[in-house]
Amino acid sequence: MSAYRGRFAPSPTGPLHFGSLVGALASWLDARAHRGAWLVRIEDLDGPRTVPGAADDILRTLAHFGMAPDEPPVWQSRRDAHYAAALAQLTAGGLVYPCGCTRKEIADSLRAAHERHTTLAYPGTCRDGLHGKRARTWRLRVPDGNAAIVTFDDRWQRTQTQNLATDVGDFVLKRADGQWAYQLAVVVDDADAGITHVVRGADLLDSTARQIYLQRCLGAPTPAYLHVPVVVDTHGEKLSKQTGATALERDDPLPALRAAAAHLGLAVEGDAPGIARDAFLLAATAAWARRFGPGTG
Repeated sequence: MSAYRGRFAPSPTGPLHFGSLVGALASWLDARAHRGAWLVRIEDLDGPRTVPGAADDILRTLAHFGMAPDEPPVWQSRRDAHYAAALAQLTAGGLVYPCGCTRKEIADSLRAAHERHTTLAYPGTCRDGLHGKRARTWRLRVPDGNAAIVTFDDRWQRTQTQNLATDVGDFVLKRADGQWAYQLAVVVDDADAGITHVVRGADLLDSTARQIYLQRCLGAPTPAYLHVPVVVDTHGEKLSKQTGATALERDDPLPALRAAAAHLGLAVEGDAPGIARDAFLLAATAAWARRFGPGTG
């Protein structure tokens, strides 16, 4: 594999919170443990949810926590032409088709399937044509049978297997509102940036098989994956801005860094009251390297 290139990809829907810090720290530590590059990508495709100024605030917070990207950040909202080119490539290969189903129609179909104790994946209603409907979305056709089974080794979660045909079905690449779907944007962005290692939260583990299949369809390399346990609140829900996560305290980063390292199961040697931020990060990098660094498998 080529020289290590990792990334952190926050959505600018508000300030950086502790759950996001865990993902940022894990990806940063993995890059430093491998003596590689760490990039930041702003995933701002969802315009209605994007908060003005949030991206710059996130970048400033990362800098306060000692994690500045090694290259200028990339904004997804500025990469429309790259996603359009990927969709055109897939369409030319006969892998993409228009879908006229509304969310309600799909939900009704899945509910009926559930009552028959069959698959809950997208049923492929528009695979053989729109049947007089107006095209709303564009879907990637997934294979049937054994070809639909994607297996990969996750560096934290170990071997993972998903059957795209029965678990997911043909999935959306361009949404009804005209926005690019997460799966397509991520795959195109990672390929264009030469990302070799993806470190992110386990809430995205379910997306990985789709992304690997899409990489294969586009002739893009597949990175190594590592999905860290997500932070949950007192109700057991993923900590997020939607569930009331508070912004990080930029002026005193060590308490949050210590808590994030603890969440990642790191025993940081030499940590003590009064330790400097950069010294803590150096010790945390050594702890990460002992567990996930080169040669650890």
